[in-house]
Amino acid sequence: MRLFPRFLVQFLRISTPVLLMTLTALPSHAEKLSIENIYGSTSLAGPAPRGLKVSPDGARVTFLRGRENDQFQLDLWEFNVHDKSTRMLVDSKLLQANEELSDQEKARRERERTAGLRGIISYSWSPDGKQILVPLAGDLYLIDLAHTDKARKIASGNVLDAKISPKGRYVSFVRDQNLFVFNLASGKESQLTKDGGGTIHNAEAEFVAQEEMAQTSGYWWAPDDSQIAFKRFDESQVPNVKRFEIYANHTEVIEQRYPYAGAANVQVALAVVSPDSGAIRQIDLGAEKDIYLVRADWMNDAKHLTYQRQSRDQKQLDLVAVDVTNLQQQTLISETSRTWVAVLDKPYFLEHGKSFIWTSERSGRKHLYLYDLQGKLLHAISKGEWGIDNLLAVDEKSGLAYVASNRDAVTDKQVYALALDGSKAEQPKRITQADGWHDIQFSRQANVFIDTWSNPDTPPQVSLRNADGSMLTWIEHNELNSQHPYAKFRDAHVPTEFGTLTAEDGQTLHYSLRKPLNFDAGKRYPVFLVVYGGPGAQTVERKWGSLFDQYMAQQGYVVFRLDNRGSARRERRFTDVIYGELGRHEVADQVAGIDWLAKQSFVDAKRIGVFGWSYGGFMSLRLLSAASDKIAAGVSVAPVTDWGLYDSHYTEQFIRHPKENAAGYQQSNVFAHLGGLRSPLLLVHGMADDNVLFSNSTQLIDGLTSRGILFDLMTYPGAKHGISGPANQKHVYRTIEAFFKRQLAPKP
Repeated sequence: MRLFPRFLVQFLRISTPVLLMTLTALPSHAEKLSIENIYGSTSLAGPAPRGLKVSPDGARVTFLRGRENDQFQLDLWEFNVHDKSTRMLVDSKLLQANEELSDQEKARRERERTAGLRGIISYSWSPDGKQILVPLAGDLYLIDLAHTDKARKIASGNVLDAKISPKGRYVSFVRDQNLFVFNLASGKESQLTKDGGGTIHNAEAEFVAQEEMAQTSGYWWAPDDSQIAFKRFDESQVPNVKRFEIYANHTEVIEQRYPYAGAANVQVALAVVSPDSGAIRQIDLGAEKDIYLVRADWMNDAKHLTYQRQSRDQKQLDLVAVDVTNLQQQTLISETSRTWVAVLDKPYFLEHGKSFIWTSERSGRKHLYLYDLQGKLLHAISKGEWGIDNLLAVDEKSGLAYVASNRDAVTDKQVYALALDGSKAEQPKRITQADGWHDIQFSRQANVFIDTWSNPDTPPQVSLRNADGSMLTWIEHNELNSQHPYAKFRDAHVPTEFGTLTAEDGQTLHYSLRKPLNFDAGKRYPVFLVVYGGPGAQTVERKWGSLFDQYMAQQGYVVFRLDNRGSARRERRFTDVIYGELGRHEVADQVAGIDWLAKQSFVDAKRIGVFGWSYGGFMSLRLLSAASDKIAAGVSVAPVTDWGLYDSHYTEQFIRHPKENAAGYQQSNVFAHLGGLRSPLLLVHGMADDNVLFSNSTQLIDGLTSRGILFDLMTYPGAKHGISGPANQKHVYRTIEAFFKRQLAPKP
């Protein structure tokens, strides 16, 4: 479940000394943040690139950038590595002045958390590095780098998930639930599947695959362009939910196939098709049909396909190899768990060896293992009391694998090099050096990488570096100087403190804390506690973070975050605690944080408020129900209130099938605990939310009303889960701030 709303900027890197802020008493000329400028047209983080890629020849770094006067309108830019120049490659407004998105594209962007953006959202390089494919509002454009002022439209009509084939002969895409290819030499478009429509989808990822498995595509090219593996699913058995989407001036009745926990999932199949002949062959996924097809990937010989098959209870995940010449199969790896097997990385097949890299949490930590092509374990590439985030790149010539990890600090993300032969499994070499958060994009050859770095006091900075971490050049230095959009707020910037607490079972919990602007140790301040608390997310991170947190600290609040047990980037002992019941251990840890806050001399224990969105909204309700004697007020935005109303893959992963664990569902839902909710509550929800359905809040409204519990309510017509868009963002955060001001302001 990716319920966490991503309203934060990207986070970038520098290894040279940075301009630090003088965080003493607020100078008379300093300007504090406002909600207007946080969610305004100009990004206060500066010119933060996104979608960074190194061109196939290494001569360019391309990226998407918002406009100076409209951070939500993205254009395609390039940085020339040789002459260090930066220029706009493609003006999105020139391609299409007015964007009209299909409902399918809107839903896809909601899944990918890009619903608030316009213009060019994605792009891809041709293998020879001479062309760039740009999808825009359902149309496809091919840009020749020799003539970037001209764009060739090669397809239109609600086109989705466009790709250039590995050898560059075709462009593939999905339209009207079918798979198409466009032959770049002949200019001919071919439809490869014909039965898509209604409940049948070809080459697409179903709802739970998009939302819970990070599966953004439903088809995969063979490396020699000879075949395409694609997913086909039939959602006819999935419950057809009729729900209202309430807009300002009309109401739409939407029929959505939503796989509630315990309900039927899609019936999924896997096939391969020739882009030349159109011949389709089905692959047998086994006798058990109620499964998840996690993904498919080709081996380098283009004759063998692998797919990952996960059982409905998610206690087993198999990696299966298929010889596409005769469709014979062999199970290479079976991962099992007493709780759940997490969906992790794809296998990485080495080009010059008959082996592949596999990611597993079998040891209790996430590590890399080397297997031969028959599924025999050769050795561990990484091991020890630490874990990786993901595999970033492999340099076979140098015998190195590059990974991201929080090995040196749970709150950081760094890059490390490991030896493929396993000789450095417990002692990886750290490549990035500056403390903080590094997001990395390696070149195809793994000889250089784009380093995106920040810390809580330094906005996003981007550099190009050699594989050993040494600097090549800046792509976006983004210095916090007098010309920076954040410059006038710099003197009011509040530093972030980090620390740890201990959970009831002895495990370590990490927290972050911002003290109010112009902090006076002799005073007691109200607390703004921001909670998410759900699996798959980490909120205590040493990076450029939420400016709303900064805003609340500047308004006089202690701002506190704590990552409870069950949250991400930790060992399985930490995450598995929540198995069988959601909310109990998470609430216990957050209450431990509240108890710690109450003991601090600078905290007014009678004025602690809690705010959460999505899973955090669920946590706000559970915290108010469990500890209204310790929490003065709470805000719950788009909460899950009944886990029977959320999707199958996410919910059953943690609390099993409803028939197997009825008591766990009852105790996980908020309704079993509402009797303890006595503190003021503000409930907020978008009235067209297709992720956490609005019915979660309507049931809560009914439950609160029947119990005689008074509360405040704010609903947003037409808004989805993220309540996106500048006007909505400004309004929702003004509403939140105003509520806490009313409830937590000092009494006369």
